[in-house]
Amino acid sequence: MTHLTGSRIFSRMTYCIAVRVNQGLVFASDSRTNAGVDHISTYGKMHTFCGDGERFFTLLTAGNLATSRAVVTHLRRDIEDGAETSLATVKRLTGAADYIGQISTEEQRKHDKLAKGKGFSAGASFILGGQIKDAEHSILLIYPEGNYIPVSRHSPFLQIGEEKYGKPILDRIIEPNVSLEVAGRCALVSMDSTMRSNASVGPPIDLLLYSAGTQRPGSHVTFGEDDEYLRALRRGWQDSLKNAFNNLPTLPLPAGAMRLVDG
Repeated sequence: MTHLTGSRIFSRMTYCIAVRVNQGLVFASDSRTNAGVDHISTYGKMHTFCGDGERFFTLLTAGNLATSRAVVTHLRRDIEDGAETSLATVKRLTGAADYIGQISTEEQRKHDKLAKGKGFSAGASFILGGQIKDAEHSILLIYPEGNYIPVSRHSPFLQIGEEKYGKPILDRIIEPNVSLEVAGRCALVSMDSTMRSNASVGPPIDLLLYSAGTQRPGSHVTFGEDDEYLRALRRGWQDSLKNAFNNLPTLPLPAGAMRLVDG
C-alpha cells in the first residue's frame, strides 16, 4: 500500500482487530509504519475518546497515515471546541460512524487535490467500537468511501489492514460467550501470527479490554518487541501447534508407498 505525503512516497501497512463478546469489547493494533525497507518507524493506531461514564469510543486506523491522523485530530478538536456534532454529542454508535466517515472523505479529497492525480491513495479505513449510555456495545467497520458495516452475531470480530494471516485463529476461537481475557489472548495470537508472516506489521502492540456497561476506558496494555509475556505467548502457541500437528493421524498410504515416502 503506497501513499504520497507531500513530496514523499509513504507506504503503510498495519493490522488492527476488534472483537465483540457478551462481556465487552477487545481492541488490538500494531504500531509499525514504513516508507520502504530502510525507513521503519512507529505510530499508535488505537485512539480512545470520552470515557466519562456516559459514552466511550475506541478508534482503530489503517491506510493513509496523513488522512487517519487528520481524522483523529478533527475528532478531538470538535470535542474540545464543543461543536454541535462530535463524539460527545452523537446519540448512537451508527451516528458516530456517519460522522467519522464524513470527516474521512473530506480529508481524502483534500489530499487527492494536493497530489494532483500522481497515482496514490489517500484512503483510510477505521474500526469504531464503544457504547453510549444504555445502548448495546458494538463495533463497526468504516470504509474509505465513508460507508460502514456493523459486526454480526455470526462474525463477532472485524479486521483492517493485513488481515489474512490472523483470521484463522479468530474464526476458531471467538464466539459471543468467550470471556474478555480469552478474546484478548486470541487477539494477541492473531497479531503474532500476522507479525510472523508479514514484516510490515510489528510492535509495539496495543491491547485494550472494555467491559460492557462501564462507558469508561478498560484495561490498556502496550507490549514492546522484547516483552516477556509476548515472547512466552509466541513460544506457547508455536509449541502447541507443533504438538497438535504431530498428533494428527498419519496418511492412510499403502505400506510400500510409506517406505518410499520415508526414504
